Amino acid sequence: MTKPVNKAVFPMAGLGTRFLPVTRAIPKEMLPVVDKPLVQWAVEEAASAGIEKFIFVTAPGKEAIEAHFGPTPVLDHALEEKGKTGLCEGSRALTELGARITCVLQPEPLGLGHAVWCTREQVGDEPFAVLLPDDMILGKTPCLQQMMAAYGEVGGNVVAVENVPCKHTDRYGIVDPGNGTVSEETGALVPVKGLVEKPEPAKAPSTLSVIGRYILQPQVFEHLDRKTRGVDEEIQLTDALAKMVDTLPFHGLRFSGERFDCGDKIGYLKANMAFAHDRDALRGAVSALCRTFA
Repeated sequence: MTKPVNKAVFPMAGLGTRFLPVTRAIPKEMLPVVDKPLVQWAVEEAASAGIEKFIFVTAPGKEAIEAHFGPTPVLDHALEEKGKTGLCEGSRALTELGARITCVLQPEPLGLGHAVWCTREQVGDEPFAVLLPDDMILGKTPCLQQMMAAYGEVGGNVVAVENVPCKHTDRYGIVDPGNGTVSEETGALVPVKGLVEKPEPAKAPSTLSVIGRYILQPQVFEHLDRKTRGVDEEIQLTDALAKMVDTLPFHGLRFSGERFDCGDKIGYLKANMAFAHDRDALRGAVSALCRTFA
């Protein structure tokens, strides 16, 4: 029987250089998609999947992230006085989510693996999820919820995967896949035989890339403890996971939905259009707007 996943890690200590100059003062994770910042979308996805505790990995200068989930009594009172009940309830719901947040500082940007390692005391000896807020997935069922169903079926480590253009393998962790199986409940599960961080296209074992959703076993910290430097002289999460392939069940989930890389300007703009179009109240206006640029 698999242990339940109750905690999620949100690595957010990066500098956001691809969105300069706006990220000089505003954390990338606070950039809005429609009317919610990236981090809120990620936290709400985790909450919908049953996650109870949220662990934020941040850096100095990113205080706005935690503040977004803090109490706002003056605002709430003003909304209540003006009869804006829905907005007031939404604000208070954010505060309730904030009560479940723990913040950890990553003292220097040494890679995703290092960011995850910084949460070892908060995670403890139990499985946990990792969500990268700048990866957004739009689908009928939230991506992490799909992964939870898969995890309940196969246990071990589960990562979200999708195919990328061959020329882009050097941007991602790439899976060396085994033979896939298909389940109506979980989508396509792919056994993972190996993982390679950012391989050159000619050396990539496939075009199946790991994207920003993970369910991991705590043994990953044993490998991250060694602080081995990999690609870009960073402590890579992919390298630690590769060492677990032979010791634990390990699967990639071909999730159902469309993924948007909001760390990229075009991906971010596409996410805004897609998530706005997904709302009944905005769909017509968004469709009309798209036609003006056709």
